[in-house]
Order: sequence, then C-alpha cells, then structure tokens
Amino acid sequence: MLDAAMVSAWTEKYVTEPDPIRAARRASLEHGVEPITPAMGSFLASLVAFSGAQSIVEIGTGLGVASQWLLVSNAESHLTSIEKDVDHQQSAKDLFSQAGIAASRIRLISGDAADIMPRMNEGTYDLIVINSTGKGILELTRSALHLARSGGIVAVIHALGGGLVAQPTKRDAVTTELRTLLGDYAVDEKVRATMVPVGDGILTLVKQ
Repeated sequence: MLDAAMVSAWTEKYVTEPDPIRAARRASLEHGVEPITPAMGSFLASLVAFSGAQSIVEIGTGLGVASQWLLVSNAESHLTSIEKDVDHQQSAKDLFSQAGIAASRIRLISGDAADIMPRMNEGTYDLIVINSTGKGILELTRSALHLARSGGIVAVIHALGGGLVAQPTKRDAVTTELRTLLGDYAVDEKVRATMVPVGDGILTLVKQ
C-alpha cells in the first residue's frame, strides 16, 4: 500500500533548492511566515519553464520564496507581486537584491489584491499565482482569470487547505470555499483544471 506521507517527504527531499531561496526560506520562518515547500517551488519553476511565461503576477509576496522560484527558470520573465504587509515586502526586496535579481524584473505593489487586481490590464498575463490561505479565494481566482491571456495559467497554491479539503467533516469557511473553488472549476468548460498533489496542493487552470 502506498504511504502518502513517505512519498511526500521523499519528493520534498528530492529538490535541490538554490542557496538564495534557502536564505529566503530561513528568513521567512524567522518572521513567522510559512513559505511554500521546496517541491511546490520546483513545480512553479517548471510551470514557468514549460509555458515560457514572461509576464507573471503573484498574489502574496511574503518574503519572496515563491517569487524567487518563479524567476529562476526564465531570464526573460518579469514578476508583479502584490502583498498587504509592507514590512514583509521590504524584506523580500532586500532578499531579491542579495540573490542578484535585477530590480527591473520585479514590480512590488503594496495593498489588498482584491482592490488592486480589477485595476490591472485584463487578458495580458501569462501566469498568475495565488499564494493565499484566507477567505476570498474564489474572488481572487475570478480576478486572476480575467488577467490571464487566452492560454494563460492561473495557479492556486494551498488548494487542498493543508489536507482539510479531503476531510468531509471539516466545514469551516475557508475549507468550504476551497471545495467550492475546486468543484466549480472542475466542470467549467472555459478552463482546463488540474490538481497537482504537491505540498498542500496546487490547482492549475489553463484559460481556454
């Protein structure tokens, strides 16, 4: 019988994380901000490489662990990252500089993504990554799909809610919203939905 926990642990150890990203991970944990796992980051980097994404939007900068993964595999990619916490974003900016990432490749916007995204150019971005664990994921995903070009990708990180989505007895507001998100887009003919069971889940939606 397959031991899911053992497979997950092996998958995480398989990834060789670049030194600057490891430094960002340590800083993130020191600040009490839970970063994405190495395997999740590696998947995001592969997603950029596979798709050739150049214009990328990230919701939730944190201290930039996911941001650096998004920029590592395509020297032509540019990232717009939105974050509510100004202090976290400043720390991420310092870490980007230490990693040798050119400032011209990153645009940092401070504020609430729910307010900012409707003012961004629709249908122009190759990849939008939603790195959020609170309420409002449905609205963020709808806004992200408006921003994506035809053939563009929306990636929703933490889509399995730490495994709670798979537990029928868990009915809190956030878990319920995630179940609605997964159910709605599984049957939506305007996207091609795939759930990738890495970390606590990444839902990818390819806009048709």
